[in-house]
Amino acid sequence: MDRKVYDEYIAILKEELVPAMGCTEPIALAFGAAKAREVLGCMPEKIIAKCSGNIVKNVRCVTIPNSGGMTGIAAGVVLGAVGGRSEKLMEVLEDVTPEDVKKTRAYLAKDLCQVELLDTPVVLHIILEFYAGQDQVTVEIKYSHTNISRIEKNGEVLFFNDEEGEEPEQADRSLLNLEQIKEFADTVDLDDVREMIKNQIDCNMQIAREGMTGKYGLGIGRVIMESYPPSILTKMRSLTAAASEARMGGCDMPVIINSGSGNQGIASSVPLIVYARELEMPEYALYRALVFSNLLTIYQKTYIGKLSAFCGAVSASCASGAAITYMVGGSMERIKKTIENTLANIPGIICDGAKISCAAKIASSLDAAFLAHHLAMNDQAYAPYTGILQEEVSETIMEVGAIGKDGMKETDKEILRIMIGK
Repeated sequence: MDRKVYDEYIAILKEELVPAMGCTEPIALAFGAAKAREVLGCMPEKIIAKCSGNIVKNVRCVTIPNSGGMTGIAAGVVLGAVGGRSEKLMEVLEDVTPEDVKKTRAYLAKDLCQVELLDTPVVLHIILEFYAGQDQVTVEIKYSHTNISRIEKNGEVLFFNDEEGEEPEQADRSLLNLEQIKEFADTVDLDDVREMIKNQIDCNMQIAREGMTGKYGLGIGRVIMESYPPSILTKMRSLTAAASEARMGGCDMPVIINSGSGNQGIASSVPLIVYARELEMPEYALYRALVFSNLLTIYQKTYIGKLSAFCGAVSASCASGAAITYMVGGSMERIKKTIENTLANIPGIICDGAKISCAAKIASSLDAAFLAHHLAMNDQAYAPYTGILQEEVSETIMEVGAIGKDGMKETDKEILRIMIGK
């Protein structure tokens, strides 16, 4: 593999596979709030939190970790301002104390945090305005969860990086394609990815086991395990769904995310870990499969974007199914068939915000992906131009991305209208 492409693929993984506590949207709010408080130099007397529709949608129903069960935009912002540490990025709330939670509840009771819907074409967009005495600080986050694009204090711009509305420079995702993803997974020096992948295995399986206690949401992991015949698929679905439900339900354990989402990080990794361990496959086979799955998820999400009305569990589960085909020695043709079979089946699952029922969507998506894998291993696949399928898998991935990014914009608005009752 070309050295430049190899290095870019490593850089992509390093950018995407990072730890985060809880749902990433309220954590982004807490991160921005912690930074704003640091610049202001004290706790604000008034806060205005302006959020894009997708931020509103994904914060509304999830429990914020280390919050004592609090939910909502105001809670995420105030808790970040009271006890957050911005240098910890997506683990900004790791050191929150019971006293911080008490102070947050007292601040919220005074109704000093005003929330506004931000009219913006940028789907991930937050503007936080903090006021204290004669001082005012503004922190703006755009495009990705910890990407601060602007900091102002009393009208003076302290930091600005917007590049005329484009995302900040990152590793070159245009180099991603299925053939090179497979070549990279086949040939990568495992020492170059070992720490990242080991962290993903350890963190995501730890929260999966925590979710299986049944303490979160509906206890979906235990219900699946107890309600379906024992099988690898049952175990894969139960543990993966349990991890998601714990995360959405306020568990303070970190998750290694993918493309800005913990659920995508979970769905692209936990099924493979369970599968490999059940079949006692060697460690190197699991590591290479996880590299493949993570990059395939990122490849799909590059076209869709970090937030949309298209459920990210579909993309991540599609990648998991294809990675299982890869892990058992399936040919490139069978890998392509796994992707086609998945995207012929479940591309219509909508994202109606982050919440505990995301776990059920993950379980359903994994069921479809595992079916797609078995069909592919029997050399069965839906023909090109069956529905949205195209002649080449790369074209199908691009078209699904167009549906998620552009075609579902009005769907996203209607979902938000229903959720907030306006």
